[in-house]
Amino acid sequence: MSNVPGTVPSPESRIHGCLLGGALGDSLGYAVEFDSIDEIRRRFGAAGLRDFSALDGGAHFSDDTQMTLYTVDGIVEALEWANSGVGADANACVWLAYLRWLDTQGVHVPESAPRPQPRWIDGQEVLRHRRAPGNACLSGLSTGEMGTAARPVNPESKGCGTVMRSAPFGLVPHIPADAVYKLSADAASLTHGHPSARQSAGAFSLLIYSLVQGSGLAEAAQAALDRVLGDNGAAPELRERLGAAVRLAGEAGVAGADSVLSPEDLVRELGEGWVAEEALAVGLYAVLATAAPVSGDRAEGDGAPDPVEHFKAAIAVAINHSGDSDSTGSIAGNILGAYYGTDCLPADWLEALEAPEVIRGMAGQLVAVTSG
Repeated sequence: MSNVPGTVPSPESRIHGCLLGGALGDSLGYAVEFDSIDEIRRRFGAAGLRDFSALDGGAHFSDDTQMTLYTVDGIVEALEWANSGVGADANACVWLAYLRWLDTQGVHVPESAPRPQPRWIDGQEVLRHRRAPGNACLSGLSTGEMGTAARPVNPESKGCGTVMRSAPFGLVPHIPADAVYKLSADAASLTHGHPSARQSAGAFSLLIYSLVQGSGLAEAAQAALDRVLGDNGAAPELRERLGAAVRLAGEAGVAGADSVLSPEDLVRELGEGWVAEEALAVGLYAVLATAAPVSGDRAEGDGAPDPVEHFKAAIAVAINHSGDSDSTGSIAGNILGAYYGTDCLPADWLEALEAPEVIRGMAGQLVAVTSG
């Protein structure tokens, strides 16, 4: 699965890297999700939590990884129908997948809601644990109504539950960028109706898509920002946070690693990550600010960062703050996994990851339906 250093990652490696990377960032961040930065430092030292070896009680991924894998399953089902020559509503397939995830959380939907047939993912016991699921995700799905862009459920909700599950839309090849954005934003409407929640999800999926298509990190980030800035209907808070993340990361890249924002300044400038645009901004900043200050593709010069060291550094920035550490860590891990492929994933971290076979199983299904 790993690539020869300096080569372009294969689509298979990017899919596995994105899903496993997100799970690693989620798992490390979940250990400190509800802790202030002062408490994190008290528990793990001045540098905060930086490695799975510091977690004596082991590590678990959260609802972020659970819902990401169910997003994969919904996409896979839609593509299975398409590959068999039968058209299917992709958003309906994702909604049915989320209803099956809701059942794993012990929440029942009204009798009027459809009863989707079980699939492989539903038999994985590790996904049936309740790991602090978002209230809007639970309440939106438990209505039994399929939210749409025109009539979303929870119209005022903009929690990060849309962004943290949306990377898989960017992993689907052979569709236009605008279609990726729309698929992701429409799926966000299933649980969150606020424009920033839907647009943040779309921007994140577009960023992942750009990386999979071969863009560099800065180029992909700028493409996502340009998409937001070019939309007259874009939420102003998303424009502000995403723009600030790119600008501040650029300043850190020029000044060097010592200029990366402190956890206190990170929250002050970009937010705690509990809402969609803040989670995206923090995760993206963590990735960009810890990259070596070189332009273009990582293979252009000797100054490009070591993929594993870059991954570790970015996750450390993404999770060590007083905020939604698992979601910001998950987003950062998704981005770097999509960019580097599996080359960036620390071997010892993978050994500590909960149920990697389930994540690889879903990645394999996505590879299978998108290959050929």
